[in-house]
Amino acid sequence: MMGISTASTAVPTEVERPETHQVPAPELPWLVIVWNDPINLMSYVTYVFQKLFGYSREKAHKLMLDVHYKGRAVVSSGPKERAELDTARLHQHGLWATMEHSG
Repeated sequence: MMGISTASTAVPTEVERPETHQVPAPELPWLVIVWNDPINLMSYVTYVFQKLFGYSREKAHKLMLDVHYKGRAVVSSGPKERAELDTARLHQHGLWATMEHSG
């Protein structure tokens, strides 16, 4: 059977594609958490929050009370790099701090 071609020719077809309107999810912020410890005085923790984050005395005091009574407080949030910096600065001041991705 020479001379008979078995090759087929592809015929282009139109494919209907559904419209999708995907909205990119906003990047979730990182949270910086300060944990209660038996070492630091409440007045010192309040002072550190004021110094590092520029919080008013009232806000810093409320956050310190959350740390003392609830065991923890979220003291800042934002991009990962900022959370890493804030956590390191809190460590430099002797506070127990961690960071976690919100959500």
